[in-house]
Formats: sequence, C-alpha cells, structure tokens
Amino acid sequence: MGAIERGGYRFVPEFSVIQQNGAIHVYNKEEFIEEIKFQFSGKFPEMDKIEDIVDQYCELHNI
Repeated sequence: MGAIERGGYRFVPEFSVIQQNGAIHVYNKEEFIEEIKFQFSGKFPEMDKIEDIVDQYCELHNI
C-alpha cells in the first residue's frame, strides 16, 4: 500500500499482520504531524477502510 496524498498532506499506512493492527502516519510538507492507529482482521487491512480513515481525518481537520 502506498501513500495517499490529500490537500498537501501525505498519509502513509503501515500494518502488522501478526498483531492485526496498523497506523497511518500523517505528514505535512515532510513534517510528521501524528499517527492514526487502527485494527483489522484477515491477511491485510482493506484499502477502503484506510481511505475512510483518511477521509474522516481530512473532514475533521478541514483538509
């Protein structure tokens, strides 16, 4: 899974299949802003779920 770009922000997902959790690292102009943690089940997190998390973050922060 690659990075997602929205409004000058970059969202980089990372995940652990063994631990069944992940995080999306948020950057603005190469500066780390915060980490959004999430849980998933199965072999990989669904890209739609990651997109939804990014969309909610953008809406909440007016991005």
